Amino acid sequence: MLNVSAVSLQLGDQTILQDIQFSLAKGEFIGVVGPNGAGKSSLLRLIQRAVPADSGQILLKQRPLAHYTSQELARTLAVVSQHPPPLFALTVQQVAEMGLLPHKSWFERTTGSDEQAIARALQKVGLLNKASQLIDTLSGGELQRLYIARALLQQPALLLLDEPTNHLDVHYQHQILQLVRCLGIAVLACLHDLNLAALYCDKLLLLHQGRQCAFGTPAQVLQQERLQQVFRLPCQVAVQPQLQRLQVTFLPPELTDLC
Repeated sequence: MLNVSAVSLQLGDQTILQDIQFSLAKGEFIGVVGPNGAGKSSLLRLIQRAVPADSGQILLKQRPLAHYTSQELARTLAVVSQHPPPLFALTVQQVAEMGLLPHKSWFERTTGSDEQAIARALQKVGLLNKASQLIDTLSGGELQRLYIARALLQQPALLLLDEPTNHLDVHYQHQILQLVRCLGIAVLACLHDLNLAALYCDKLLLLHQGRQCAFGTPAQVLQQERLQQVFRLPCQVAVQPQLQRLQVTFLPPELTDLC
């Protein structure tokens, strides 16, 4: 579905990403993890063609990303960004309906089946009961869920998520990631929480200072010594007995380090 080969990004004199290389198969869920400033969001911006790579190649469905028209790309790839552009005086249903635009011609009306698809998407993210509300009445977490519903309506082959669990309480963090995992499409998500990433992702891509530190299964990537070097904190990595998934616990620094 997606192949990133030796991709680098330079902004002025600053190297943002260097020699990133991984592949993402159909139906696979890959989490991009790493500290703040590691280049996670920049990688997603490259893949959604918001910025051009300085070197390397990105193939989407075995076709160079640059060869897609804007409409073709919108039909193939959906993005839920961390800071979406503001929308005003629209209802929840109207915002969700925007996800249908790549599949519509100019002035084509919304059909009954479209209305049913919108209702299903809003139901999946727990917002169907707020379909008629204006979006400025929603909380930050509800807005995030709405943008995911809009992305689902695009029917993408590849879904890009930039910190999708930000502003969500614990219940909706798990609900959204469970939903995303069950979509059956390729998903690439920047995630801040290593334990959520270990629980839901098939593979992880660990970035640090724009470089690729590791790529593989959670067990291959989330190794104690590596995490301590990258995050600059002591940590413990163990298998959670009930879920049989890795759990990372970071330990606080010595008090003398803070004073």
